[in-house]
Amino acid sequence: MTELSPNELTFFSGHEDALPLYERLREAILREIEGVSIEVRRTQISFRTRYLFAAVSFLPVRRKAQRPPVWLTVTFGLPHRLDDPRIDACSEPYPNRRTHHVLLGAVGEIDGQLLAWLREAAAFADARR
Repeated sequence: MTELSPNELTFFSGHEDALPLYERLREAILREIEGVSIEVRRTQISFRTRYLFAAVSFLPVRRKAQRPPVWLTVTFGLPHRLDDPRIDACSEPYPNRRTHHVLLGAVGEIDGQLLAWLREAAAFADARR
């Protein structure tokens, strides 16, 4: 796997405890999905193949009392709504496009189910015209 870029490390300034969550997620995405590039912005780190399919951020999709002490939000788009207790929020910014937010609080939550959603999100993004 590739080393974290200086920009990725800077993104976690003040949130260093969440870095292991990101490292594990990043490693899994790069292993599971071909041709992924990573773009660091001020408020999120984006994962894209041809198009953006997922992002990580510190978007607080749960009330503070319901968030674990260390957390990271994963956002991805699908053509349908997922009805799963792991989905913290879902919106429909465009017809037939649902944006899902999952709050991760432990490395063990980066599992086959999440990666299947991210693979589906990458395929959905790449199928865009």
